[in-house]
Amino acid sequence: MFSNAKDTRTFSRRSAHGQIAHAIGQSILRGELAPGEILPSETALGQEFGVSRTALREAIKVLAAKGMVESRTKIGTRVRERGHWNMLDPDVLSWSLASHDADDYANSITEMRYILEPAGAALAAERATPAQKQRIRDAYEGMAVAGDDEEASIPHDLLFHQSILEATGNAFLASMGHVIESALAFSFKLSAQAPGNRLHSLPLHKAVLDQIEKGDARGAQAAMLRLLETTRDEIDKILAQHISTGGPRNSSLGGRTTKAPRKLRRA
Repeated sequence: MFSNAKDTRTFSRRSAHGQIAHAIGQSILRGELAPGEILPSETALGQEFGVSRTALREAIKVLAAKGMVESRTKIGTRVRERGHWNMLDPDVLSWSLASHDADDYANSITEMRYILEPAGAALAAERATPAQKQRIRDAYEGMAVAGDDEEASIPHDLLFHQSILEATGNAFLASMGHVIESALAFSFKLSAQAPGNRLHSLPLHKAVLDQIEKGDARGAQAAMLRLLETTRDEIDKILAQHISTGGPRNSSLGGRTTKAPRKLRRA
């Protein structure tokens, strides 16, 4: 059942228990382990992964901290309902965006950005220091130099949006830019699948930058909305194309492929 495909970035995968948490977490997100289902025994999992009970218990602790599972005496470890999961956890985000529901997550990410970023741009226009404005400009100029090179452009695009949230002067909003890093990077990568979109988005980013540098809160908010609307339209086109072709979600949305899961050996 558990796939060990190295297809997403998580912060804990260097350790044995991190690798196990990654495999089980992806199985949960793919629906192979449903909410309410009891995980196999430590003996069965130990045989499958070839690790000690200590490593398994550490992995379960990692997943429990993310709200994905809970352990109870005499019952075992049960998968929790999705409402309990910490969806802003970097690992959970990565697993979600590699799952078969990636398109639904893409739409949810767009909604979140609509709520967060226009207001953030307005605050940045009012509060950004000269150094913060320069950081936003540097990120934009990095995008301009990268042009239509997706791999080179996306890190600068991410920094552009994070720097705007940092320039709000609000510690919680600033932290959100880093918390949702995986979600934003996925959104950028998805919209970049439209030919020429990286170049097309440059003047829209420049408009946001100009309004922030001028200190025009309303202008910055409107410019960010135009940028997000364009991004949303591109994502909608990509998702519609995906639905019409009926291709595998992972290959078309995340640039990933998922290995067929092997059957779990029950205890």
